[in-house]
Amino acid sequence: MPAPQPPIENAAALGVAIGPALAELRIAQEDASAALASFIESCPKLLARDDQSGLTQRADWQDACDAAPAWSATDPLGFFYSYLTPVRVGDSAAFATGYFEPAIAGCRVRQSGCETPVYAMPPDLVRAWPDEVPESEREGQPPLGRIAADGRFVPYYERAEIEAGALVGRGLEIAYASDPIELFFLQIQGSGKIIAPDGETIRIGYAGQNGREYVSIGGVMRERELFGDEPGKYAPSMQGIVQYLRENLEDGAALMRLNKSWVFSRELIGEGPLGALEVPVRRESSVAVDPRFVPLGAPVWLDLDRNEADGLWIAQDTGGAIKGANRFDTFWGAGEDAGEIAGGMSGRGQALVLVPKASAERLNLANAE
Repeated sequence: MPAPQPPIENAAALGVAIGPALAELRIAQEDASAALASFIESCPKLLARDDQSGLTQRADWQDACDAAPAWSATDPLGFFYSYLTPVRVGDSAAFATGYFEPAIAGCRVRQSGCETPVYAMPPDLVRAWPDEVPESEREGQPPLGRIAADGRFVPYYERAEIEAGALVGRGLEIAYASDPIELFFLQIQGSGKIIAPDGETIRIGYAGQNGREYVSIGGVMRERELFGDEPGKYAPSMQGIVQYLRENLEDGAALMRLNKSWVFSRELIGEGPLGALEVPVRRESSVAVDPRFVPLGAPVWLDLDRNEADGLWIAQDTGGAIKGANRFDTFWGAGEDAGEIAGGMSGRGQALVLVPKASAERLNLANAE
């Protein structure tokens, strides 16, 4: 029996090819203008971060980042023509979903009607190698977990344990949500706003995760054949999932606990929400990616069967469900309309990553000029 193949680690290992010329993509100047503004915000991070994808080096971005702030507002598309080259990662077959910044009801302190805690990162959440993992197999980052009372390194508390009170009494509560279902989906989005009865807005952002694997409850519902048009079935969207959870409280709570992942939060002061790149994410401009396959801060071009998601985006965020090559999560802003678009977004098509010309040359891609 052949030995199992190791997983593809990044874009460079998967394989990269030159894409079509930017002029062939029919990008609108308005689209390019929004992308350029987000790219400029990303540049300080691009020049300071190591690229996990293997596609670029920090210095590759220097010329583009130097030129971007002073580029003519009348021809933003010319900037991308001048400094960047489109490349295909793997087969470039894209799948894109959507996310938004939800606003949910809650309180700063626990009180009647506000009883579901929003937790900050716990100090006992650490990375370490379990004793049973041999030294020869300790590659990459150690897993997340905690040190048990007997000194063993064990997985961190899962969702069910946290809901049962594993973190109560540690002073980790940032706020309290009124509705556990709303908080569940805010965690999936990564950030959001909690609106208190007195009108106070508490903006929270992603701080970390408990190390447990994310499980899509929508995927579980699909496996259970709960989606469909007939009576007793639900729409295959966030709205349909929420409807199921509200109409089946006990089964819905059990379904949510199948997602053992728990997202910890931090309070954000000022403009937000912030993405993984630590810059504000922008409606119809910012996209979440797997940084092993797209450099954080890089422009991405999408051509999908959902036309509203077509065009240039800037990779400024990550997500627990956004794993693998050509997997994207498009950001649609805040508000009810954003939630409707994001909740129903499921698009397939083609993706290109725009890298500096120097990167394309170093990767020995043809026609890099």
